[in-house]
Amino acid sequence: MEFINVLVAAAVGFGVGAVWYGVLSKPWMEVSGVEVGADGKPANNANPMPYIMGFLAMVLVAGMMRHVFELSDIETMGKGLVSGFGIGLFLAAPWLMICYGFAGRPSKLLLIDGGYAALGSAAIGLILTAF
Repeated sequence: MEFINVLVAAAVGFGVGAVWYGVLSKPWMEVSGVEVGADGKPANNANPMPYIMGFLAMVLVAGMMRHVFELSDIETMGKGLVSGFGIGLFLAAPWLMICYGFAGRPSKLLLIDGGYAALGSAAIGLILTAF
């Protein structure tokens, strides 16, 4: 049953990303350097691999968060939400900060991608503790 919770949490985290990047697609494309096609969408939009890899990454994140939550006795939705947000904001986003800093990437990209890490992790934490 826990595996199903992990899959649902991963799907919700992935869905948060779809909404987040849907809303912030224009500024993200401007600062990410992704190649844009004539239709104004990313050139690799039809390639399924980024979506497959993205979902697999969400499964890994949700699975590890479930493990940490179990070991830390995080059982309420409030604790799951706050703990997930903390994981995204204080673990994932700083890691992006290091990578983006050395790569010379724009701060705006860090805010967009780091924001998704924080909100996506919060959503995963909420779902993991909802069942």
